[in-house]
Amino acid sequence: MALLEMTVDVPVHDPVIAKEGKIYYCYSTHGHFYESGDLRSWKYCGKVFEKNPDWIRDFVPENDGKDFWAPEIVYRNGEWRFYYAVSTFGKNVSAIAMMTNRTLDPKSSDYEWKDRGLVIKSSEGDNFNAIDPAVCSDEKGNDYLLFGSFWGGLVMTPLDENGFVVDPKNLSFVASRQEEGKKQPDPNPVEGGFIVRRNGRYFLFASHDFCCRGTASSYHIVLGSSDKITGPYIDDDEMDMRWGGGTTVRDSFSFERFAGPGHNSVFVDDDGKAYLVYHAYDRTDEGRSKLMIEEFDF
Repeated sequence: MALLEMTVDVPVHDPVIAKEGKIYYCYSTHGHFYESGDLRSWKYCGKVFEKNPDWIRDFVPENDGKDFWAPEIVYRNGEWRFYYAVSTFGKNVSAIAMMTNRTLDPKSSDYEWKDRGLVIKSSEGDNFNAIDPAVCSDEKGNDYLLFGSFWGGLVMTPLDENGFVVDPKNLSFVASRQEEGKKQPDPNPVEGGFIVRRNGRYFLFASHDFCCRGTASSYHIVLGSSDKITGPYIDDDEMDMRWGGGTTVRDSFSFERFAGPGHNSVFVDDDGKAYLVYHAYDRTDEGRSKLMIEEFDF
């Protein structure tokens, strides 16, 4: 795999890419988004919205209402669904919510993000953290929400046709750093899950270890695969990702310039080419997080 030229000076964290017409849009934590005609040269477009809905504070009282993390965006039933997480660093009092739009083009007269409300939440008594949303589909076209960070690891749950969780208690456990038969580690550093279906199999990406420490970040991307969307996901060494498995795809040794690659998504273009999209910390720019895009073959 090789980095696409000119992408590495775009300052993002937890990026995800969508395409409408001939234009690519990249969304990231804090709501910043960019557009591009070639996946290489990106233009800053501003923020998706400046302020989270006031009702968010009912579920995450400590959030100041002006920030969100790790978005996901998918096109379903004639609308774009934008999932985002609201939380407080180091706590699992969190919520995933959704907004919708008819178009991604901010110059269009149809451009308007509409609040659709809460999708799922977590509280102090839960052994999961409702952040880092990602939407994945099975072979029948049924959608699932994959999410989680630290605590009990990554979990997933079915979504209805409108993009909302069917039953918040129906959670499938898919990834953790816990070793089978042993006590769950504290902390349990796994997050940023993303599932994509390819060639009849499901591939689960996740980020292990710690982000947000600049070039000292130990973040790295791992991968496993399964013949079922709910797992189990097995790595190249036949280890289950529920019990600490995961084949390393990218880590701090992958590039001389970049450290702590992680929180990836996968973008599949109209021509079928797949791209690994993630952030990494730039050793030449005081450890700032930058956009990384690589074409890859499953």
